[in-house]
Amino acid sequence: MAKYGLIGNNIGYSFSKTFFTIKFEQENSLDSYCNFDIPCVDQLLDIIKQEENLKGLNVTIPYKESVIPFLDKIDKEAELIGAINTIKIDKKGKLIGYNTDHYGFAKALIEFFPIKEKKAIVLGNGGASKAILFVLKMMDFEITQVSRTESEDTITYSDLNRTLISQNYLIINCTPLGTFPDIHKYPDIPYEYLTKDHLAFDLTYNPRETQFMKRSKSQGARVSNGLKMLEYQAKESLAIWKS
Repeated sequence: MAKYGLIGNNIGYSFSKTFFTIKFEQENSLDSYCNFDIPCVDQLLDIIKQEENLKGLNVTIPYKESVIPFLDKIDKEAELIGAINTIKIDKKGKLIGYNTDHYGFAKALIEFFPIKEKKAIVLGNGGASKAILFVLKMMDFEITQVSRTESEDTITYSDLNRTLISQNYLIINCTPLGTFPDIHKYPDIPYEYLTKDHLAFDLTYNPRETQFMKRSKSQGARVSNGLKMLEYQAKESLAIWKS
């Protein structure tokens, strides 16, 4: 019987435990999955020591980047992305880091093709955005990244105007804004310039329809939450753990 789990902070809302528990039940497997809600990423090593038969972990906010120094090895794609969401614990107890978010996002996004033009606005520059940027670059999208503070690679929310919105037909929310329990929050963008040609993709999946999605849909845009992405990345994580 193998044990798997999720490390993060304030993860009571997480989809992963329910998804894997149901999957193991359907397969008549004795494997289990649990949440490790930790206030500090340093506690990862305590979990590794204390939990028997622990074979793999998923990693979520806010540890996708800060977990990297604790790993013994990193998959090439995960290294390029610069963020980890899956850890395999091998037979020698070594921790190997992977990123399956890029796989999940790519699979979920393709279901909405074609998009009018390959131009995208990415909201947020944290660990969640890294896999998204990786996929968009691989798909030859022209990308405008938005953050609260301006940098060489990003513009700010106040820079978003009619021209930028009308020229970028894919808008992806990589911030936690709108996630349960703060479901009234949303990224501060000019939604009034969205059209039926836009796709508003929210990585959040709880609630199923965020304020970002509702405000985008009210302008005629197609919308998606992050549930399909999560299902795809979760299945890929399991394949890695079982390999």
